[in-house]
Amino acid sequence: MQKKQTKKRKEVINIKKTIEDKFLYNDGITATAGKFLLAAVLAAPLFVVAAAAPNILSGMGKFKKHKKYSKKQIQTAFNNLKQRKLIEIIKIGKEKYEVRLTNKGQKRIKEFSFDLLDIAKPKKWDKKWRILIFDIPAKPKRYHQAREALRRKIKELGFYQIQKSVWVYPYECEDEILFISELFNVQKNIEIITAEKLLHQEKIEEFFNL
Repeated sequence: MQKKQTKKRKEVINIKKTIEDKFLYNDGITATAGKFLLAAVLAAPLFVVAAAAPNILSGMGKFKKHKKYSKKQIQTAFNNLKQRKLIEIIKIGKEKYEVRLTNKGQKRIKEFSFDLLDIAKPKKWDKKWRILIFDIPAKPKRYHQAREALRRKIKELGFYQIQKSVWVYPYECEDEILFISELFNVQKNIEIITAEKLLHQEKIEEFFNL
């Protein structure tokens, strides 16, 4: 039980870090006010003083300056998220309430963090290859979904396919791949190997413009 809870906490920390680094503190990325509000709720507790019509902006503190959304946009997003049961309001005092993500909201923020994920490219290549191998079964359905999501994401990230379930990338990417595998609970089905030489290296170097 304790091991499972530790794993869950680690997953939440990783998601929070991704959301904060890639979105909340990155003015170059745009998104709807609803996604911003979900991210803010995940990153830090939001406290309001009324359950019926809270001034949600008053509880957003440091996040207000990072994104340019009007009070009306935030309030509309809040009402929409509440209606869709992505957030809930929990009474924690006589006139104080906390805005929290529901299980449905947590699932949506995982999807959002997955969409935001990218790999930072260093200025200089370290001459090493990261080889990703995965063997995820087709059944049950969740494994099939995980396999397809992983395949789509690594294509999007720019990995080079060597064989059906073998992909290569020239830069450090272990944290990002582990993050994806943790989201879908398939850590046991993947392996990452670091190699200094590949048989068809020239062709792959050309693919990555190295």
